[in-house]
This record gives sequence, C-alpha cells and structure tokens, in this order.
Amino acid sequence: MKTIANNPDKDDSLFLNRQMNVLVLDDEVNFTEEIEEFLQANGFISFTANNVSKGRTILKNHDIDLLILDVRLKGISGLDILQEVKVEYPKLEVIIVSAHGDMETVIKALRFGAIDYLKKPFRLVDMQIAIQKTRKFVDLQRTIKNFEEKNSLISKNLQEKIKRDFIGESQQIRDILELALTAAKYKDTSVLITGESGTGKENIARIIHYESERKINIFCAVNSSAISETLLESEFFGHKKGSFTGAISDKKGFFEVSNDGTLFLDEIADMPTNLQAKILRAIEEKTITRVGETEPIATDFRIIAATNHDIDKLIRQKKFRLDLLHRLNTIHIHIPPLRERTADIEPLLNHFVAEFARKLNKPVSKVDKETVKMLKSYSFPGNVRELRNMTERAIILCKGEVLTVMDFQTRIINEPESHKEKVYFNLEENESNLIRLALKLKSFNQIKAAEILGITRDSLIRRMKKYGIQVNRMDNLQSDN
Repeated sequence: MKTIANNPDKDDSLFLNRQMNVLVLDDEVNFTEEIEEFLQANGFISFTANNVSKGRTILKNHDIDLLILDVRLKGISGLDILQEVKVEYPKLEVIIVSAHGDMETVIKALRFGAIDYLKKPFRLVDMQIAIQKTRKFVDLQRTIKNFEEKNSLISKNLQEKIKRDFIGESQQIRDILELALTAAKYKDTSVLITGESGTGKENIARIIHYESERKINIFCAVNSSAISETLLESEFFGHKKGSFTGAISDKKGFFEVSNDGTLFLDEIADMPTNLQAKILRAIEEKTITRVGETEPIATDFRIIAATNHDIDKLIRQKKFRLDLLHRLNTIHIHIPPLRERTADIEPLLNHFVAEFARKLNKPVSKVDKETVKMLKSYSFPGNVRELRNMTERAIILCKGEVLTVMDFQTRIINEPESHKEKVYFNLEENESNLIRLALKLKSFNQIKAAEILGITRDSLIRRMKKYGIQVNRMDNLQSDN
C-alpha cells in the first residue's frame, strides 16, 4: 500500500537550485523508493537505507543534512537511533515518520531532538512542508554561525575553549591578537596586560593560556581587588589546618592550584604592597610556603597579570614595587579603549545583536545606520562591556526588527556639547572622573556603576573613599578634596 499521496505542483517545489543531502532510513523498500524519487525530483541529493547498518555507514561516509527516520525498525527502535545520531552528529536534523505513532512517541521524539514528526500515510506535500521547515532552520543556524564568525579573529575551537568571543577588525586589535599568540608560544614568560575596564583583558589572558602548552591544565583567574586583605596571604599561598581562626582544614592557595597551568592576576595594582614582595619571591623561586607551615612546596605556574591603573604612576607614589613590575611585564600588551578603535564598534554591535536576538527570542536582525553613527561618536567609558549591556537593553526594548537610536540609552549621548562635563575617560589621567561618570550613568547605583567599571562594589567604595567621592541624599556627587 502506498504511504504517500498527492504529488504537489512542480511550481511549489523547494530549493531546486540548492542541494541538500538527505538520508531516508526505513525498512520498507517501497517507502524509501518513493521518498527518494520525490527528493531527486526536487533537487536534493538522496540516500536510502533499509537497515540500520547501512544507514550508519552512509552517515559515516557522507555529510548528511537531514535524516528521515522510521520510528520502528527491525531489531531496534528508531528513537534509540535518534538519540545515537544526535550524539554522534549533533548538527544533523531528523524527521521521524511512523505508521504507529501515539502522543507519547511524538513527545519522546521531539524531546530527543527530532525537528518534526509525520504519521504514515501522509501526503507528499506534508513531507515537502516538513523539509521546507527543516531547511529554513538549517539555513538560519548557518547564517547565525557565519554572522558570529564573520568578524571573529579567532577560531571557533578557541572561542569554545576560552568561553568568550573575540570580535573586531581594527588594526589595533589585530596587532594585540598577534602579540598574544606570540606570547602563547613561550609557556613560562610572564605577561602584563593593561587597559581600561571592559576592554577585554581577561579575553587576551585566556587566549594566551589556551594557545600555549599549558592549555590542558587550569586557568585560575583571581581578582586581586575582590579579596579581603586579611585573607590575601592565605588565598594565594594556602594554609595549614589550625593556623588561624577559621582554618578548619588544609587548603591549597592559588599558586599551588595553578601548578602546570596559568595564574591570571586581575587588578594586580590593587594588591597591598606588603604582599607584593611575597608574590615576587613566589614568581622568582616557583616555590611557596603555606601559612602555618615551614616546608616549601614547588609549583610550576605561568603569571599573566592585568590592571587598569597607571603602573608607572603607582611606582612613583611608592604604591607598587618596581622589581615586581619588571618580573611581570616581560611581554606588555596594552588594549586601547573602544573609543580609540571605532572600527570595532560595528562588528561588536552586530555580534551582540545576533547573540541577544537568539537568547531573548526577538526578531531583531539589523541596526540602522544612524544608530551605528551615533554609537561611534560615543566615548564608551565602560568600553566593550558597556556596549554589550547597551545592546542587550536595546534588544529588550526594541518593538520592531531594526534597532534605532531610540532603543539605546541616549540621554548622555545626545546631551548638548556645552552641557557635557569636560572629562577624558582615561584612567591614566583621571580615574576619579571615570568613577564619577559611571555613578552618574547608573543614577548613583553603586552596584551597577561597579559593574560597568569592571570592579566589585567593595572595590568601588574603596576608590570613592580614596578620592573623597560621596553621594548625598539628593543624588549629587560631592568631594572632600
């Protein structure tokens, strides 16, 4: 008995000029022959198999885009095959067909990763519609992948390892990547990364680690400004049980944990000077001693440090050791702020639009030219991190498919030039002004201001105290200076 009826009009055939590899796995010979004839007539490259062994061989030897799979096969359930192929070939789409379907089977098939389910007998047009939907989904996934990779300067494999994207097209960012890849070749060389908050210093550190011989071992990221001063020594060097109140068990420190791997010291300039000498000695000797112990422990680690401070200024102020700087900056990588590499704004924006449109399930597909122009004229005190946050907010607020200026927070961007504070957002020149602006941008909310600055709230409060910055009840900034 024929399982298919009603051949659709040829004018309705899909993708005649675009080939797609389709495998039909069904133990009914007549069924596979009918589907094969339909697929070939509509411009697809078809393969058929009437047993699982042949189907597996075809999948292994050919790049199959779509599998049409019967739920009942001789000796095995089609649902088991579905789970198997979704593990082995996660990008392969599967349409389940069956003459014995029930709702429970349908639900299981969809849960296991099938994109559609057809009950025999069905019309050929039903198969056509199912393939059309599948093809659109496959094309959309490829478009998103190509869109995301278009401006990425690193491979997809490296992106997955560092769990971050590295987007840009400016010469500055290309030079930075080249220097990072050079540093990666020398697994013991220390690296110092400088740049404003939000420029992507940790991205560079991860690229260096995961492109080096140490990539199979730990990348231990430590925010030096987020650790209490009373715990700094214990956190870095570890401690012995009972060595102080609260030491209820032996603990490895960051240096010991990072053995054979990389220790990334973020905000290194915030480390107290009394600890800097001990850090220097650990780096030079590659041995540490836990708090409460006397026996030294050998550990092999690589140091990558980062800061958004003017290290030279801190050295002149006797707040950072010159010998520690010399040990850290064998290779120095400076990341310019986003406003100094405006060529990167549009590719970053497009990348974030694709990311959040998918995550938030919003049909936003493009950004109008005026919005791009407006963003390129903005100073971005929070750099790439701020652009990402702004884009997420814009996607949420957008009511159409195109992002416009109105979807972005433009109160300060569009403020008349005469009313703007004459501030240069460069920490090397004026960190206190950057903190003041961040507070104003976030309506004096310290948590949100700390977020766009890339520091903790406690760190922000310490800096506010350092510069005498206060917020009174009327939401105005005051200064003790």
